[in-house]
Amino acid sequence: MKQKVSLSIKHIIEKSRVMLAPMAGTTDFSYRELVREMSEGLIFTEMISAKALVYGDKKTRSLLRFNNNQRPIGVQLFGSEPDFMAKATKIVADELNPDVIDINMGCPVPKIVNNGEGSALMRKPTLAAEIVSAMSEAVRIPITVKMRAGFNHRELNAALLAQKVVKAGAKMISVHGRTREQYYNGKADWSIIKQVKEAVNVPVVGNGDIFTPYDAVNMFNETNCDAVMIARGAQGNPWLFSQVESYLKTGKFHEPSTLDKLTIMKKHLKLAVEDKGEYTAVREMRSHLAWYVKGMPHSASFRQRLFQETCYDEVCKMLDNFVLNFVPDNINN
Repeated sequence: MKQKVSLSIKHIIEKSRVMLAPMAGTTDFSYRELVREMSEGLIFTEMISAKALVYGDKKTRSLLRFNNNQRPIGVQLFGSEPDFMAKATKIVADELNPDVIDINMGCPVPKIVNNGEGSALMRKPTLAAEIVSAMSEAVRIPITVKMRAGFNHRELNAALLAQKVVKAGAKMISVHGRTREQYYNGKADWSIIKQVKEAVNVPVVGNGDIFTPYDAVNMFNETNCDAVMIARGAQGNPWLFSQVESYLKTGKFHEPSTLDKLTIMKKHLKLAVEDKGEYTAVREMRSHLAWYVKGMPHSASFRQRLFQETCYDEVCKMLDNFVLNFVPDNINN
């Protein structure tokens, strides 16, 4: 759904300093609807192949769909050819006009990297800058970049790359404090985020290892970043956004009760079914529901049964029985 006027980066951060990272298989339409109820911050679509979009792939286009309720929203594109990236940017701007169009320079997945895309672009700063320049010239929407600390521990070039892409027109930089070589292992190096913040004059968003409101505050304090971006910490935990925002404003936050979690799980499942139909939604929601119940008593046996179920009504019954019979804490909250 198109809206004529999109927010500036400044106004987006003024609304909220907490953002939802683009995540394939996670930040689809229904999950974004849920997060929007928790936060006013910038949220992102799943990453979109620029080439597939230009070639008119229907599945790729379906990943782009959003409504104005989800604003401010960003669309993240991945690719390695400036002309395709610019064409895809123009398509997104003309048809949807999101508030931000982001370039993926951080994805560590082999099939992306081996194609010269995602974090592979960190090894080609000149090409990365050319992509930013081509996209910036194609539209008036702010072009942003999400990158990693570097490709490996010997190539920690995030600050230098950030300077180069900002000079080419990038209006915001998001930095995941791990290298491509690390994937999601080890610990994110927040000092790299601080280096990028000191190296450029555009907003810098910190990403990596934010699982609690305390983590978010610590990142702000250690890096002086302008905003934080939550990724894996939000999987099965959409209320983390409201918790972080509450903690930043008041120094306090609310822990959801077991029944609160049950309500959110069933609402998420319902939204997914309404969006994609029962057959697809129930199967795709298996991962989400497994994230929600992780760490709860008897969650392993629940997940085994869940991955065999294909009926929406039966999954709802399973959730009711699991939460009420096996997780008695907070039932009366």
